[in-house]
Amino acid sequence: MNHPTSAPAPRRLWRSTLVLSSMTMLSRIAGLVRDMIYLDLFGANALMDAFLVAFRIPNFLRRLFAEGAFAQAFVPVLAEYKVQRGDAAVRELIDKVASALTLILGGLALLAMVASPWIIDVFAPGYMHDPVRHHLASSMLRLTFPYLPLISLTALSGAVLNSYDRFWVAGFTPVLLNISMIAVAVWLCPLMQVPITGLAWGVLIAGFVQLLFQMPFLGRIGMTPRWHLDWQDEGVRRILTLMIPALFGVSVSQINLLLDTILATFLPAGSVSWLYTAERMTELPLGLIGIAVATVILPSLSHRHAEADHDAFAATLDWALKVVVMVGVPASLAMQVLAEPLLATLFLHGHFTIRAVHMSAQALQALSGGILAFMLIKVLAPGYYARQDTRTPVRIGITAMVANMAFNLVLVWHFRHVGLAMASTLSAFLNAGLLYRGLHQRQVYRLRNHWRRLLVQFGAANFAMVLGLEFVLHHLASSFWWSHSWRICLPVLLGLIVMGIAIYFAVLLGVGVRPAHLVMKRKNADESSGTLNKS
Repeated sequence: MNHPTSAPAPRRLWRSTLVLSSMTMLSRIAGLVRDMIYLDLFGANALMDAFLVAFRIPNFLRRLFAEGAFAQAFVPVLAEYKVQRGDAAVRELIDKVASALTLILGGLALLAMVASPWIIDVFAPGYMHDPVRHHLASSMLRLTFPYLPLISLTALSGAVLNSYDRFWVAGFTPVLLNISMIAVAVWLCPLMQVPITGLAWGVLIAGFVQLLFQMPFLGRIGMTPRWHLDWQDEGVRRILTLMIPALFGVSVSQINLLLDTILATFLPAGSVSWLYTAERMTELPLGLIGIAVATVILPSLSHRHAEADHDAFAATLDWALKVVVMVGVPASLAMQVLAEPLLATLFLHGHFTIRAVHMSAQALQALSGGILAFMLIKVLAPGYYARQDTRTPVRIGITAMVANMAFNLVLVWHFRHVGLAMASTLSAFLNAGLLYRGLHQRQVYRLRNHWRRLLVQFGAANFAMVLGLEFVLHHLASSFWWSHSWRICLPVLLGLIVMGIAIYFAVLLGVGVRPAHLVMKRKNADESSGTLNKS
Protein backbone atom coordinates (compact mmCIF):
# COMPACT_ATOMS: atom_id res chain seq x y z
CA MET A 1 0.00 0.00 0.00
CA ASN A 2 1.16 3.52 -0.75
CA HIS A 3 1.71 5.88 2.07
CA PRO A 4 -0.60 8.85 2.14
CA THR A 5 0.73 11.63 0.01
CA SER A 6 0.41 15.27 0.72
CA ALA A 7 -1.86 17.41 -1.34
CA PRO A 8 -0.39 19.12 -4.35
CA ALA A 9 1.83 22.06 -3.46
CA PRO A 10 0.61 25.57 -4.34
CA ARG A 11 3.14 25.90 -7.15
CA ARG A 12 1.97 22.60 -8.57
CA LEU A 13 -1.61 23.89 -8.57
CA TRP A 14 -0.52 26.92 -10.59
CA ARG A 15 1.57 24.77 -12.93
CA SER A 16 -1.25 22.27 -13.43
CA THR A 17 -3.73 25.09 -14.03
CA LEU A 18 -1.45 26.71 -16.62
CA VAL A 19 -0.88 23.38 -18.38
CA LEU A 20 -4.59 22.62 -18.48
CA SER A 21 -5.42 26.19 -19.51
CA SER A 22 -2.91 25.97 -22.35
CA MET A 23 -4.43 22.74 -23.59
CA THR A 24 -7.91 24.20 -23.19
CA MET A 25 -6.87 27.30 -25.12
CA LEU A 26 -5.69 25.08 -27.97
CA SER A 27 -9.00 23.23 -27.84
CA ARG A 28 -11.03 26.45 -27.76
CA ILE A 29 -9.11 27.87 -30.72
CA ALA A 30 -9.74 24.65 -32.65
CA GLY A 31 -13.39 24.82 -31.58
CA LEU A 32 -13.63 28.41 -32.78
CA VAL A 33 -12.23 27.40 -36.16
CA ARG A 34 -14.73 24.52 -36.21
CA ASP A 35 -17.66 26.87 -35.56
CA MET A 36 -16.43 29.34 -38.18
CA ILE A 37 -16.39 26.53 -40.74
CA TYR A 38 -19.83 25.29 -39.65
CA LEU A 39 -21.45 28.69 -39.89
CA ASP A 40 -19.68 29.49 -43.13
CA LEU A 41 -20.85 26.25 -44.79
CA PHE A 42 -24.35 26.01 -43.33
CA GLY A 43 -25.23 29.37 -41.75
CA ALA A 44 -27.59 29.96 -38.80
CA ASN A 45 -30.76 28.37 -40.14
CA ALA A 46 -33.22 25.51 -39.71
CA LEU A 47 -30.74 22.82 -40.84
CA MET A 48 -28.05 23.99 -38.41
CA ASP A 49 -30.68 24.21 -35.66
CA ALA A 50 -31.59 20.54 -36.27
CA PHE A 51 -27.96 19.41 -36.00
CA LEU A 52 -27.36 21.46 -32.87
CA VAL A 53 -30.39 19.89 -31.20
CA ALA A 54 -29.18 16.39 -32.17
CA PHE A 55 -25.69 17.16 -30.85
CA ARG A 56 -26.79 19.10 -27.78
CA ILE A 57 -28.75 16.18 -26.26
CA PRO A 58 -25.80 13.72 -25.94
CA ASN A 59 -23.43 16.63 -25.30
CA PHE A 60 -25.68 17.80 -22.47
CA LEU A 61 -25.71 14.28 -21.03
CA ARG A 62 -21.91 14.16 -21.42
CA ARG A 63 -21.57 17.25 -19.24
CA LEU A 64 -24.20 15.93 -16.87
CA PHE A 65 -22.79 12.39 -16.50
CA ALA A 66 -19.16 12.47 -17.59
CA GLU A 67 -17.87 15.92 -16.64
CA GLY A 68 -20.55 16.65 -14.07
CA ALA A 69 -21.99 13.96 -11.83
CA PHE A 70 -19.51 11.20 -12.61
CA ALA A 71 -16.39 13.32 -12.25
CA GLN A 72 -17.58 14.90 -9.00
CA ALA A 73 -18.47 11.48 -7.53
CA PHE A 74 -15.53 9.49 -8.90
CA VAL A 75 -12.57 11.80 -8.20
CA PRO A 76 -13.04 12.10 -4.40
CA VAL A 77 -13.43 8.32 -4.03
CA LEU A 78 -10.46 7.75 -6.31
CA ALA A 79 -8.37 10.17 -4.24
CA GLU A 80 -9.39 8.41 -1.04
CA TYR A 81 -8.39 5.02 -2.49
CA LYS A 82 -5.09 6.43 -3.70
CA VAL A 83 -4.23 8.04 -0.34
CA GLN A 84 -5.50 5.31 1.97
CA ARG A 85 -5.42 2.02 0.03
CA GLY A 86 -2.76 2.22 -2.68
CA ASP A 87 -2.45 1.60 -6.42
CA ALA A 88 -3.70 -1.99 -6.42
CA ALA A 89 -7.04 -0.91 -4.92
CA VAL A 90 -7.20 2.03 -7.33
CA ARG A 91 -6.66 -0.30 -10.28
CA GLU A 92 -9.44 -2.61 -9.13
CA LEU A 93 -11.80 0.32 -8.57
CA ILE A 94 -11.14 1.64 -12.10
CA ASP A 95 -11.88 -1.78 -13.61
CA LYS A 96 -15.20 -2.11 -11.84
CA VAL A 97 -16.34 1.47 -12.42
CA ALA A 98 -15.42 1.37 -16.12
CA SER A 99 -17.36 -1.88 -16.54
CA ALA A 100 -20.45 -0.51 -14.80
CA LEU A 101 -20.28 2.75 -16.77
CA THR A 102 -19.97 0.90 -20.08
CA LEU A 103 -23.00 -1.28 -19.34
CA ILE A 104 -25.23 1.53 -18.07
CA LEU A 105 -24.46 4.15 -20.71
CA GLY A 106 -24.11 1.64 -23.55
CA GLY A 107 -27.61 0.37 -22.78
CA LEU A 108 -28.91 3.93 -22.53
CA ALA A 109 -27.40 4.75 -25.95
CA LEU A 110 -29.10 1.75 -27.57
CA LEU A 111 -32.47 2.73 -26.11
CA ALA A 112 -32.01 6.33 -27.23
CA MET A 113 -31.18 5.30 -30.79
CA VAL A 114 -34.44 3.33 -30.99
CA ALA A 115 -36.48 6.07 -29.32
CA SER A 116 -34.86 9.05 -31.09
CA PRO A 117 -38.14 10.47 -32.56
CA TRP A 118 -39.75 10.55 -29.12
CA ILE A 119 -36.62 12.08 -27.56
CA ILE A 120 -36.74 14.88 -30.13
CA ASP A 121 -40.39 15.41 -29.19
CA VAL A 122 -39.28 15.96 -25.59
CA PHE A 123 -36.19 18.08 -26.16
CA ALA A 124 -37.36 19.96 -29.25
CA PRO A 125 -41.15 20.13 -28.98
CA GLY A 126 -41.21 23.04 -31.39
CA TYR A 127 -40.23 20.58 -34.16
CA MET A 128 -43.35 18.44 -33.76
CA HIS A 129 -45.12 20.56 -36.38
CA ASP A 130 -42.09 20.74 -38.69
CA PRO A 131 -41.68 17.23 -40.21
CA VAL A 132 -38.46 18.10 -42.08
CA ARG A 133 -36.53 19.35 -39.05
CA HIS A 134 -38.04 16.65 -36.82
CA HIS A 135 -36.95 13.82 -39.16
CA LEU A 136 -33.52 15.34 -39.70
CA ALA A 137 -32.89 15.85 -35.98
CA SER A 138 -34.12 12.31 -35.17
CA SER A 139 -31.89 10.65 -37.77
CA MET A 140 -28.83 12.63 -36.64
CA LEU A 141 -29.55 11.82 -32.97
CA ARG A 142 -29.17 8.10 -33.79
CA LEU A 143 -25.61 8.86 -34.89
CA THR A 144 -24.67 11.28 -32.12
CA PHE A 145 -26.03 9.43 -29.05
CA PRO A 146 -23.34 6.70 -28.95
CA TYR A 147 -20.96 9.60 -28.31
CA LEU A 148 -22.22 9.57 -24.70
CA PRO A 149 -20.72 6.22 -23.54
CA LEU A 150 -17.55 6.86 -25.53
CA ILE A 151 -16.92 10.30 -24.07
CA SER A 152 -17.91 9.15 -20.58
CA LEU A 153 -15.21 6.47 -20.66
CA THR A 154 -12.87 9.17 -21.95
CA ALA A 155 -13.81 11.30 -18.93
CA LEU A 156 -13.08 8.37 -16.61
CA SER A 157 -9.67 7.95 -18.21
CA GLY A 158 -9.02 11.68 -17.93
CA ALA A 159 -9.98 11.72 -14.24
CA VAL A 160 -7.50 8.92 -13.56
CA LEU A 161 -4.75 10.68 -15.51
CA ASN A 162 -5.46 13.97 -13.68
CA SER A 163 -5.15 12.18 -10.35
CA TYR A 164 -1.68 11.08 -11.42
CA ASP A 165 -0.79 14.64 -12.56
CA ARG A 166 -1.09 13.93 -16.30
CA PHE A 167 -3.30 16.98 -16.80
CA TRP A 168 -2.10 17.75 -20.33
CA VAL A 169 -3.48 14.49 -21.77
CA ALA A 170 -7.06 15.09 -20.69
CA GLY A 171 -6.66 18.77 -21.57
CA PHE A 172 -5.52 17.98 -25.11
CA THR A 173 -8.15 15.32 -25.81
CA PRO A 174 -10.97 17.77 -26.75
CA VAL A 175 -8.70 19.16 -29.48
CA LEU A 176 -9.18 15.83 -31.25
CA LEU A 177 -12.95 16.35 -31.22
CA ASN A 178 -12.56 19.65 -33.03
CA ILE A 179 -9.99 18.31 -35.48
CA SER A 180 -12.26 15.38 -36.30
CA MET A 181 -15.27 17.64 -36.78
CA ILE A 182 -13.33 20.07 -38.99
CA ALA A 183 -12.07 17.22 -41.17
CA VAL A 184 -15.58 15.82 -41.54
CA ALA A 185 -17.09 19.22 -42.36
CA VAL A 186 -14.50 19.86 -45.08
CA TRP A 187 -14.20 16.42 -46.66
CA LEU A 188 -17.16 14.20 -45.70
CA CYS A 189 -20.12 16.61 -45.67
CA PRO A 190 -19.85 17.51 -49.39
CA LEU A 191 -20.12 13.78 -50.23
CA MET A 192 -23.34 13.25 -48.25
CA GLN A 193 -26.79 13.39 -49.85
CA VAL A 194 -27.80 15.73 -47.02
CA PRO A 195 -24.46 17.44 -46.28
CA ILE A 196 -25.19 18.45 -42.69
CA THR A 197 -25.70 14.82 -41.63
CA GLY A 198 -21.95 14.40 -42.09
CA LEU A 199 -21.49 16.46 -38.92
CA ALA A 200 -23.40 13.79 -36.96
CA TRP A 201 -21.01 11.15 -38.29
CA GLY A 202 -18.18 13.42 -37.19
CA VAL A 203 -19.44 13.39 -33.60
CA LEU A 204 -19.42 9.57 -33.55
CA ILE A 205 -15.94 9.38 -35.10
CA ALA A 206 -14.62 11.93 -32.59
CA GLY A 207 -15.88 9.82 -29.68
CA PHE A 208 -13.76 6.85 -30.76
CA VAL A 209 -10.72 9.02 -31.53
CA GLN A 210 -10.70 10.69 -28.09
CA LEU A 211 -11.07 7.42 -26.16
CA LEU A 212 -8.37 5.60 -28.12
CA PHE A 213 -5.96 8.53 -27.70
CA GLN A 214 -5.95 8.18 -23.90
CA MET A 215 -5.46 4.40 -23.71
CA PRO A 216 -1.64 4.37 -24.15
CA PHE A 217 -1.21 6.94 -21.38
CA LEU A 218 -3.33 4.85 -19.00
CA GLY A 219 -1.16 1.88 -19.93
CA ARG A 220 2.00 3.75 -18.93
CA ILE A 221 0.75 4.17 -15.36
CA GLY A 222 -0.71 0.65 -15.28
CA MET A 223 -4.34 1.77 -15.09
CA THR A 224 -5.85 0.54 -18.36
CA PRO A 225 -9.42 -0.58 -17.51
CA ARG A 226 -10.28 -4.27 -17.77
CA TRP A 227 -13.72 -5.85 -17.70
CA HIS A 228 -14.70 -6.64 -14.11
CA LEU A 229 -18.37 -6.06 -13.37
CA ASP A 230 -19.23 -6.08 -9.67
CA TRP A 231 -22.37 -4.17 -8.63
CA GLN A 232 -21.80 -5.08 -4.98
CA ASP A 233 -18.37 -3.48 -4.75
CA GLU A 234 -18.30 -0.86 -2.01
CA GLY A 235 -16.49 1.73 -4.16
CA VAL A 236 -18.84 1.31 -7.13
CA ARG A 237 -21.91 1.60 -4.91
CA ARG A 238 -20.56 4.75 -3.26
CA ILE A 239 -19.83 6.38 -6.61
CA LEU A 240 -23.24 5.51 -8.02
CA THR A 241 -24.88 6.78 -4.83
CA LEU A 242 -22.97 10.04 -5.03
CA MET A 243 -23.71 10.39 -8.76
CA ILE A 244 -27.48 10.39 -8.43
CA PRO A 245 -27.83 13.68 -6.55
CA ALA A 246 -24.76 15.17 -8.25
CA LEU A 247 -26.65 15.03 -11.57
CA PHE A 248 -28.33 18.28 -10.55
CA GLY A 249 -25.39 19.89 -8.81
CA VAL A 250 -22.52 21.36 -10.79
CA SER A 251 -24.29 20.63 -14.11
CA VAL A 252 -27.34 22.77 -13.38
CA SER A 253 -26.10 25.47 -15.76
CA GLN A 254 -26.10 22.88 -18.53
CA ILE A 255 -29.66 21.88 -17.63
CA ASN A 256 -30.64 25.52 -17.86
CA LEU A 257 -29.01 25.87 -21.29
CA LEU A 258 -30.82 22.76 -22.49
CA LEU A 259 -34.13 24.18 -21.26
CA ASP A 260 -33.26 27.33 -23.19
CA THR A 261 -32.83 25.20 -26.31
CA ILE A 262 -36.22 23.57 -25.77
CA LEU A 263 -37.92 26.96 -25.59
CA ALA A 264 -35.85 28.28 -28.51
CA THR A 265 -37.34 25.61 -30.79
CA PHE A 266 -40.62 27.54 -30.53
CA LEU A 267 -38.93 30.78 -31.64
CA PRO A 268 -38.07 31.81 -35.22
CA ALA A 269 -35.66 29.62 -37.20
CA GLY A 270 -32.08 30.45 -36.28
CA SER A 271 -32.76 31.08 -32.58
CA VAL A 272 -31.02 27.85 -31.52
CA SER A 273 -27.99 28.78 -33.63
CA TRP A 274 -27.86 32.34 -32.27
CA LEU A 275 -27.88 31.03 -28.70
CA TYR A 276 -25.29 28.38 -29.60
CA THR A 277 -22.96 31.02 -31.07
CA ALA A 278 -23.24 33.13 -27.91
CA GLU A 279 -22.68 30.13 -25.64
CA ARG A 280 -19.59 29.07 -27.57
CA MET A 281 -18.03 32.50 -27.10
CA THR A 282 -18.70 32.53 -23.34
CA GLU A 283 -17.16 29.06 -23.10
CA LEU A 284 -13.78 30.50 -24.14
CA PRO A 285 -12.96 32.17 -20.79
CA LEU A 286 -15.01 29.61 -18.86
CA GLY A 287 -12.97 26.75 -20.29
CA LEU A 288 -9.63 28.51 -20.11
CA ILE A 289 -9.89 29.39 -16.42
CA GLY A 290 -13.12 28.27 -14.73
CA ILE A 291 -13.11 24.64 -15.79
CA ALA A 292 -9.30 24.42 -15.64
CA VAL A 293 -9.18 25.67 -12.04
CA ALA A 294 -12.11 23.45 -11.02
CA THR A 295 -10.46 20.39 -12.58
CA VAL A 296 -7.16 21.09 -10.83
CA ILE A 297 -8.55 21.85 -7.37
CA LEU A 298 -10.92 18.87 -7.09
CA PRO A 299 -8.15 16.27 -6.62
CA SER A 300 -6.35 18.70 -4.30
CA LEU A 301 -9.47 19.36 -2.21
CA SER A 302 -10.21 15.63 -2.11
CA HIS A 303 -6.68 14.87 -0.87
CA ARG A 304 -6.90 17.56 1.79
CA HIS A 305 -10.29 16.35 2.99
CA ALA A 306 -8.96 12.77 3.17
CA GLU A 307 -6.03 14.08 5.23
CA ALA A 308 -8.37 16.25 7.41
CA ASP A 309 -6.33 19.37 6.58
CA HIS A 310 -9.20 21.86 6.92
CA ASP A 311 -7.06 25.01 6.79
CA ALA A 312 -5.42 23.99 3.53
CA PHE A 313 -8.86 23.05 2.17
CA ALA A 314 -10.12 26.60 2.80
CA ALA A 315 -6.92 28.16 1.45
CA THR A 316 -7.29 26.17 -1.79
CA LEU A 317 -10.83 27.47 -2.28
CA ASP A 318 -9.70 31.00 -1.53
CA TRP A 319 -6.95 30.76 -4.14
CA ALA A 320 -9.40 29.43 -6.73
CA LEU A 321 -11.84 32.27 -6.09
CA LYS A 322 -9.11 34.88 -6.53
CA VAL A 323 -8.17 33.43 -9.89
CA VAL A 324 -11.71 33.24 -11.28
CA VAL A 325 -12.67 36.72 -10.05
CA MET A 326 -9.46 38.15 -11.52
CA VAL A 327 -10.31 36.65 -14.93
CA GLY A 328 -14.10 36.29 -14.93
CA VAL A 329 -15.09 39.92 -14.41
CA PRO A 330 -12.88 41.45 -17.16
CA ALA A 331 -13.83 38.64 -19.55
CA SER A 332 -17.51 39.36 -18.92
CA LEU A 333 -17.16 43.11 -19.40
CA ALA A 334 -14.93 42.84 -22.47
CA MET A 335 -17.35 40.47 -24.21
CA GLN A 336 -20.24 42.84 -23.59
CA VAL A 337 -18.29 45.76 -25.08
CA LEU A 338 -16.85 43.80 -28.04
CA ALA A 339 -19.79 41.45 -28.73
CA GLU A 340 -20.82 42.72 -32.16
CA PRO A 341 -17.39 43.43 -33.69
CA LEU A 342 -16.10 40.16 -32.23
CA LEU A 343 -18.83 38.03 -33.82
CA ALA A 344 -18.79 39.98 -37.10
CA THR A 345 -15.03 39.64 -37.48
CA LEU A 346 -15.04 35.90 -36.74
CA PHE A 347 -18.25 34.71 -38.39
CA LEU A 348 -19.53 37.25 -40.95
CA HIS A 349 -18.83 35.30 -44.12
CA GLY A 350 -20.43 32.54 -46.16
CA HIS A 351 -23.96 31.78 -45.02
CA PHE A 352 -23.69 33.65 -41.69
CA THR A 353 -25.48 36.95 -42.28
CA ILE A 354 -25.37 40.42 -40.72
CA ARG A 355 -28.73 39.67 -39.08
CA ALA A 356 -27.27 36.50 -37.53
CA VAL A 357 -24.37 38.56 -36.16
CA HIS A 358 -26.73 41.11 -34.64
CA MET A 359 -29.03 38.52 -33.06
CA SER A 360 -26.12 36.44 -31.74
CA ALA A 361 -24.43 39.54 -30.31
CA GLN A 362 -27.55 40.43 -28.33
CA ALA A 363 -27.55 36.94 -26.82
CA LEU A 364 -23.80 37.16 -26.13
CA GLN A 365 -24.16 40.45 -24.25
CA ALA A 366 -26.84 38.92 -22.04
CA LEU A 367 -25.08 35.59 -21.49
CA SER A 368 -21.59 36.99 -20.98
CA GLY A 369 -22.90 38.86 -17.93
CA GLY A 370 -22.97 35.46 -16.21
CA ILE A 371 -19.39 34.39 -16.97
CA LEU A 372 -18.24 35.11 -13.41
CA ALA A 373 -21.23 33.24 -11.97
CA PHE A 374 -20.58 30.20 -14.18
CA MET A 375 -16.94 30.19 -13.02
CA LEU A 376 -17.93 30.55 -9.36
CA ILE A 377 -20.24 27.54 -9.66
CA LYS A 378 -17.37 25.50 -11.11
CA VAL A 379 -15.02 26.27 -8.20
CA LEU A 380 -17.52 26.37 -5.30
CA ALA A 381 -19.26 23.07 -6.09
CA PRO A 382 -16.03 21.04 -5.64
CA GLY A 383 -16.01 22.38 -2.08
CA TYR A 384 -18.99 20.11 -1.48
CA TYR A 385 -18.08 17.18 -3.74
CA ALA A 386 -14.56 16.85 -2.32
CA ARG A 387 -16.24 16.33 1.08
CA GLN A 388 -18.57 13.77 -0.56
CA ASP A 389 -21.56 16.02 0.07
CA THR A 390 -23.67 15.79 -3.10
CA ARG A 391 -27.06 16.50 -1.56
CA THR A 392 -26.54 20.18 -0.81
CA PRO A 393 -25.59 21.15 -4.40
CA VAL A 394 -28.66 19.21 -5.56
CA ARG A 395 -31.02 21.29 -3.46
CA ILE A 396 -29.29 24.46 -4.62
CA GLY A 397 -29.29 23.29 -8.23
CA ILE A 398 -32.99 22.52 -8.20
CA THR A 399 -33.71 25.95 -6.73
CA ALA A 400 -31.64 27.61 -9.46
CA MET A 401 -33.27 25.51 -12.17
CA VAL A 402 -36.78 26.40 -11.05
CA ALA A 403 -35.75 30.05 -10.89
CA ASN A 404 -34.30 29.79 -14.39
CA MET A 405 -37.59 28.48 -15.74
CA ALA A 406 -39.47 31.30 -14.02
CA PHE A 407 -37.05 33.86 -15.47
CA ASN A 408 -37.43 32.23 -18.90
CA LEU A 409 -41.21 32.43 -18.87
CA VAL A 410 -41.12 36.06 -17.76
CA LEU A 411 -38.41 37.24 -20.18
CA VAL A 412 -38.90 35.14 -23.33
CA TRP A 413 -42.16 36.81 -24.37
CA HIS A 414 -40.64 40.26 -24.70
CA PHE A 415 -36.92 39.57 -25.28
CA ARG A 416 -37.29 36.23 -27.14
CA HIS A 417 -33.93 34.40 -27.45
CA VAL A 418 -32.14 37.21 -25.56
CA GLY A 419 -34.52 36.68 -22.65
CA LEU A 420 -33.42 33.04 -22.47
CA ALA A 421 -29.79 34.16 -22.20
CA MET A 422 -30.69 36.72 -19.52
CA ALA A 423 -32.50 34.04 -17.52
CA SER A 424 -29.41 31.79 -17.58
CA THR A 425 -27.27 34.63 -16.24
CA LEU A 426 -29.68 35.46 -13.39
CA SER A 427 -30.09 31.83 -12.31
CA ALA A 428 -26.30 31.29 -12.42
CA PHE A 429 -25.74 34.14 -9.95
CA LEU A 430 -28.44 32.69 -7.71
CA ASN A 431 -26.78 29.27 -7.87
CA ALA A 432 -23.32 30.66 -7.07
CA GLY A 433 -24.63 32.77 -4.19
CA LEU A 434 -26.40 29.81 -2.59
CA LEU A 435 -23.32 27.60 -2.96
CA TYR A 436 -21.17 30.17 -1.17
CA ARG A 437 -23.76 30.69 1.56
CA GLY A 438 -23.77 26.94 2.25
CA LEU A 439 -19.99 26.79 2.62
CA HIS A 440 -20.07 29.91 4.79
CA GLN A 441 -22.75 28.53 7.12
CA ARG A 442 -20.87 25.23 7.52
CA GLN A 443 -17.66 27.17 8.25
CA VAL A 444 -15.94 25.31 5.44
CA TYR A 445 -14.93 28.56 3.75
CA ARG A 446 -15.54 32.24 4.44
CA LEU A 447 -14.32 35.30 2.58
CA ARG A 448 -11.49 36.93 4.52
CA ASN A 449 -10.88 40.62 5.15
CA HIS A 450 -8.41 40.90 2.28
CA TRP A 451 -11.31 40.53 -0.20
CA ARG A 452 -12.56 44.08 0.50
CA ARG A 453 -9.36 45.65 -0.73
CA LEU A 454 -8.93 43.11 -3.52
CA LEU A 455 -12.40 43.84 -4.95
CA VAL A 456 -11.67 47.57 -4.98
CA GLN A 457 -8.40 46.91 -6.80
CA PHE A 458 -10.06 44.61 -9.34
CA GLY A 459 -12.88 47.16 -9.76
CA ALA A 460 -10.46 49.96 -10.63
CA ALA A 461 -8.68 47.79 -13.21
CA ASN A 462 -11.95 46.71 -14.82
CA PHE A 463 -13.22 50.29 -15.01
CA ALA A 464 -10.03 51.42 -16.73
CA MET A 465 -10.18 48.50 -19.19
CA VAL A 466 -13.79 49.23 -20.22
CA LEU A 467 -13.02 52.95 -20.55
CA GLY A 468 -10.05 52.19 -22.80
CA LEU A 469 -11.98 49.78 -25.02
CA GLU A 470 -14.93 52.14 -25.40
CA PHE A 471 -12.59 55.03 -26.27
CA VAL A 472 -10.79 53.08 -28.99
CA LEU A 473 -14.04 51.63 -30.41
CA HIS A 474 -15.51 55.13 -30.65
CA HIS A 475 -12.55 56.27 -32.75
CA LEU A 476 -12.48 53.10 -34.85
CA ALA A 477 -16.12 53.64 -35.76
CA SER A 478 -15.20 56.63 -37.91
CA SER A 479 -11.96 55.22 -39.31
CA PHE A 480 -11.30 53.15 -42.40
CA TRP A 481 -10.98 50.00 -40.27
CA TRP A 482 -14.69 49.98 -39.55
CA SER A 483 -17.56 49.13 -41.89
CA HIS A 484 -21.34 49.24 -41.72
CA SER A 485 -21.33 45.52 -40.89
CA TRP A 486 -19.39 46.02 -37.60
CA ARG A 487 -16.60 43.92 -39.03
CA ILE A 488 -12.99 44.93 -38.40
CA CYS A 489 -9.86 43.19 -39.56
CA LEU A 490 -8.60 40.38 -37.35
CA PRO A 491 -5.28 42.06 -36.40
CA VAL A 492 -7.19 45.09 -35.12
CA LEU A 493 -9.53 42.85 -33.12
CA LEU A 494 -6.58 41.02 -31.58
CA GLY A 495 -4.96 44.38 -30.89
CA LEU A 496 -8.08 45.51 -29.01
CA ILE A 497 -8.04 42.36 -26.90
CA VAL A 498 -4.33 42.69 -26.12
CA MET A 499 -4.81 46.38 -25.30
CA GLY A 500 -7.64 45.56 -22.90
CA ILE A 501 -5.52 42.91 -21.17
CA ALA A 502 -2.57 45.30 -20.94
CA ILE A 503 -4.66 48.10 -19.42
CA TYR A 504 -6.24 45.72 -16.92
CA PHE A 505 -3.01 44.25 -15.60
CA ALA A 506 -1.15 47.56 -15.71
CA VAL A 507 -3.80 49.13 -13.48
CA LEU A 508 -3.72 46.09 -11.19
CA LEU A 509 0.01 46.61 -10.74
CA GLY A 510 -0.57 50.35 -10.28
CA VAL A 511 -3.05 49.83 -7.43
CA GLY A 512 -0.75 47.44 -5.61
CA VAL A 513 -1.70 43.91 -6.70
CA ARG A 514 1.36 41.71 -7.11
CA PRO A 515 1.70 38.12 -8.40
CA ALA A 516 2.69 37.04 -4.88
CA HIS A 517 -0.79 38.07 -3.67
CA LEU A 518 -2.33 35.39 -5.85
CA VAL A 519 -0.16 32.57 -4.53
CA MET A 520 -1.83 30.21 -2.10
CA LYS A 521 0.10 29.99 1.14
CA ARG A 522 0.76 26.62 2.72
CA LYS A 523 -0.09 27.99 6.16
CA ASN A 524 -3.61 28.09 7.42
CA ALA A 525 -6.19 30.18 5.61
CA ASP A 526 -6.20 33.02 8.16
CA GLU A 527 -2.44 33.46 7.99
CA SER A 528 -2.36 33.32 4.22
CA SER A 529 -5.19 35.81 3.94
CA GLY A 530 -3.57 38.23 6.32
CA THR A 531 -0.46 38.49 4.20
CA LEU A 532 -2.30 39.22 0.97
CA ASN A 533 -2.11 42.98 0.72
CA LYS A 534 0.68 44.07 3.03
CA SER A 535 2.98 45.29 0.32
